[in-house]
Amino acid sequence: MAEHNGGNDTTRDRIQDILALLASVDRIELERFSMEVGDLEFWIPSGNGASRPMKKALVRAIREKPSVLYSESYTPPAEKFPGTIHEVRLGATKKDGGSRRCTFTIGGSDSPPFVYADKPPRNLPVFAMDVFDTNLPMPMAVKAGIQDVMDDPAEWAKRNVNKFGADMVTVHLVSTDPLGQNSSPADAARTIERVLQAVDVPLIIGGCGDPQKDSAVFAKVAEVAAGERLLLNSVTLDMASANVLEPIAMAAKKYGHAVIGLTGLELNKAKELNRRLFDYLPPEDIVMDLTTVALGYGLEYSFTIHERARYAALMGDEELRQPTISAASNSWVAREARLKMDPQYGPRELRGPMWETINALTLLLAGVDIFMLAHPTTLTTLKDIVQMLIRKDDEIMSNTCWSTARI
Repeated sequence: MAEHNGGNDTTRDRIQDILALLASVDRIELERFSMEVGDLEFWIPSGNGASRPMKKALVRAIREKPSVLYSESYTPPAEKFPGTIHEVRLGATKKDGGSRRCTFTIGGSDSPPFVYADKPPRNLPVFAMDVFDTNLPMPMAVKAGIQDVMDDPAEWAKRNVNKFGADMVTVHLVSTDPLGQNSSPADAARTIERVLQAVDVPLIIGGCGDPQKDSAVFAKVAEVAAGERLLLNSVTLDMASANVLEPIAMAAKKYGHAVIGLTGLELNKAKELNRRLFDYLPPEDIVMDLTTVALGYGLEYSFTIHERARYAALMGDEELRQPTISAASNSWVAREARLKMDPQYGPRELRGPMWETINALTLLLAGVDIFMLAHPTTLTTLKDIVQMLIRKDDEIMSNTCWSTARI
């Protein structure tokens, strides 16, 4: 027992010697050192009692309910862009040689869309609703409000304008497709004449997608509707390869119409097509369609292309200074917009219009000037959103408190 205690005394002496040596050094480095431990505990002293009142004060400060919101101001940067989007007028009134009640001018922007309160859009976006010259399979949510007029393009157009409030009507002449009904250019022209008599708003005229047939159809329609300032939808680089781009452009120029240049999400091709069109038409007769892709199928890429085109134009790119159009109705090809799904996704009668609205709203914020739509709820929602976006901040804040508003 004595020997064991002596061992402890020796150990204590050695520890004291080590502590005495360590007292005179700031740092110690150990080499080839290892330690085996079981449970390891760290004890951190709390310091003197002076810290305790601070801790209680901190707790009280955190628990206090703020009486006012943090106030901070925002001053938008003063930016001036060298470029301006060309303006394109659609439709013609009687004094202009047409028969429309009104006309719409798109384009004219000299800044990014809806960014600066002191720079509202020079011309507000325009919304057109679709009409087809033949009865096609369509989602039930779209057919619900038009099913009784789908066999009559003129009545369908009247429904879109008089009941739904469309600014314009897009007439898709899909029956002219050589692989379908293959109706003649003369038949197509008669359809357009009937629609022109039924409604008094400007028209967009869509073809079937076959370059040769569209060339003949557009030429005939342009002649029959001379002076009405139609928007022919559309011309492509494939038409240039098929040597039919020039006839369409020259017909548009001769009879006073505008054209849409369609390219597939590639700005270099959009620039090339515009260069070719500039040989026949002034910029005031050309609208760009850079392609709209549905939400969930590449909408973010479509947004990027439109945004890049708009900023390039504002920075002075002469080949991209055209106003743009979006076929937001393309969103209905997405199965999520039209198919019955699990109840957690909501009824398709609501989901479909929301899908189209999100598509259109996304590209509205990228600067698109005119939209082709299929559902009336999308139309009314977008018009409300545009009015909200152009209101001044003080008007919005005077009507609601954003921090407590119910959505």
